[in-house]
Amino acid sequence: MPRIPTLALVTGGALLARRALRRRIAASPLWPLPALEEPVSGQPRSRALRLRVARHERVAEGVVQLRLEGRDLPRWRPGGHLDLVLPSGLVRQYSLCGDPEDRSSYTVATRLIAAEDGGRGGSREVHERLREGDEVEVRGPRNRFPLADAPSYVFVAGGIGITPILPMLRAVAASGAPWRLLYGGRSRRSMPFLEEVAKLAGEHAGRVTVVAEDEDGLPDVAAFLSGTPEGAAVHVCGPPALLDAVTDALPPGCALRTERFSAGARSGGDTAFEVELRGSGRTVAVGADSTVLAAVRAVLPDTAYSCEQGFCGTCRQRVLAGEVDHRDELLTDGERASAMLICVSRAHGGRLVLDL
Repeated sequence: MPRIPTLALVTGGALLARRALRRRIAASPLWPLPALEEPVSGQPRSRALRLRVARHERVAEGVVQLRLEGRDLPRWRPGGHLDLVLPSGLVRQYSLCGDPEDRSSYTVATRLIAAEDGGRGGSREVHERLREGDEVEVRGPRNRFPLADAPSYVFVAGGIGITPILPMLRAVAASGAPWRLLYGGRSRRSMPFLEEVAKLAGEHAGRVTVVAEDEDGLPDVAAFLSGTPEGAAVHVCGPPALLDAVTDALPPGCALRTERFSAGARSGGDTAFEVELRGSGRTVAVGADSTVLAAVRAVLPDTAYSCEQGFCGTCRQRVLAGEVDHRDELLTDGERASAMLICVSRAHGGRLVLDL
C-alpha cells in the first residue's frame, strides 16, 4: 500500500478545517462566541438609556458619526456595540468607535445603505431624521466581538467595518503589542477614520495597508496574511466575501474572531410548516420561502418586530410546543428552551405552537 506523505495529510486536514470554519461562520454571524448569560439586545425598556445627540457629523462619503451624551454611562470594551432605538421604533445595532474611558458619551458611525442595496430604512433614518439635540433610546452596551488576549494582532476591516476595530487599534497600540491592519473600501472618500489610523501607525512603515478599490482593485487578503506568526489573533469585520477570504487564507495556529455586517443567510433546506397561535385560536402556514413573522403578521398585523435579522429581540415569542430551529445569536441556551425570534427561526418538524 503506498504511503501518503505527511505534508499531504496536513494540507488536506487544513483544507477540511477551513471549509468547516466557513460553514460555521455562515450559520452563526457572531461566532466563535457562545450564547451569553444575558442577551446582547432586546433588553426591557426599563434598562434603556435616554441620550442626547450632541453631534451629528459627516465623517466620510455616505458615513455619519453620532456622539450621544449622558452621565455616568456604563463602561464598555473594544468591540462593543449599542442597540439604538430610532424615533420610528426601528432597532439597529451600531459598533462603538469612541473612547471606552469616556463615561459622558458614546460614539457610533453608520453608512447610508440604499434600498436597492438591501437597506431597510434604519441608516436613512439616522442620516436624514436625527438631528443634534434629539433624544434617542439606547440599550447596552454589549460585546460579542471582544479583543482577544494575544502576543500579536492582525486586523482586517472592510468599509464601515473599521468602527469596532478602531478602539481595538488604540488599545493594542497603547499596549505596545505588534499589530497590522488591512483596511479596504470602495474609495478613500468613503473610508472613515483614515487619518486616525495613519496616526496610530506612526513611524512603523508597513503596519497599515489601505486598499481603495477604485484605485487598486480588491485587496490581496492571502498575501497580507502570509507570514502572520503563530499565536496571532486575527480580527475581521466586513462583508461576507471579506470574511470568506480571511477564513480561506488564515495561517495555521492563528485565532480568528469575526463580526459581519448582517446575519448570514441560509440557502436551501427550508421546508413548510404550521404555526398554531394558541392565544388567538388561529393556525397559519409558513412556506419554505417565508418566515414565521410574515405568516403571523398576515393575521396579527400589530405583532412587534424591527430588525428582521435575529439581532434586536423585538419579535421574541413564547413557544408552547414544538421543536425550534434557532437561527439567532441573541437568546441564551436557557431562553431558547421556551422562546424564539420569529423573524429568523423556524421549526424542526411540521408544527410549532406559540403563545400568541
